[in-house]
Amino acid sequence: MSSTTNLSEQKVNQQYDKMASWYDRRWQKYIDKTLAICLQRSQVTNNEKVLDVACGTGELAKLILEQNSSQQISGIDLSANMLQVAREKCREYSNVEFQQATASKLPFDDESFDLVICASALHYFENPQLALLEIKRVLKTNGRLIILDWCRDFWTIKALNIFLKFFDSAHEKCYTQFQLHQLLAVANLTVVKADKFKLDFLWGMAIATAIKEN
Repeated sequence: MSSTTNLSEQKVNQQYDKMASWYDRRWQKYIDKTLAICLQRSQVTNNEKVLDVACGTGELAKLILEQNSSQQISGIDLSANMLQVAREKCREYSNVEFQQATASKLPFDDESFDLVICASALHYFENPQLALLEIKRVLKTNGRLIILDWCRDFWTIKALNIFLKFFDSAHEKCYTQFQLHQLLAVANLTVVKADKFKLDFLWGMAIATAIKEN
């Protein structure tokens, strides 16, 4: 990883390195539900190049490959140990690559991807605006971003956000749906579809589809 990684990113890296070996077992139901929603929303086609920002253990890539084994997929994550799990899951596919990198400095050329998905990660970004500008940079014109995260419009997430500020040093901030749309607008990404919903009693979510028009 780049030597410019900041303290906040180091905390996320350390936390997820420790969780990598048991992360899927602990969070499988949550992962399955959230990624299924992202995939349904994305409507990815076979010839599209896909980037998974904060890809974790590669579950999204695995799900996409089950639908199309030749899909071109890249994933980035801060945690080397999470990426090791992801590479093992997708070891049979030469069309998938995983790199250790930060969302605020993506290691890809301009206009490289048709679709970017970022699920359950925005609340860890110290500089979400910079990350969204980087996503815009690597998106092709008319490319799509699907972003899903915990939504502070729900009282359970308001409480969780306060709790994590004191007990999780890696946590940055949960956003309301309005704040999420503001972040996307400042990055010149146009929201074309948006929803809020409860995944279960605890998890209140917001999802947005945004496109790069120019």
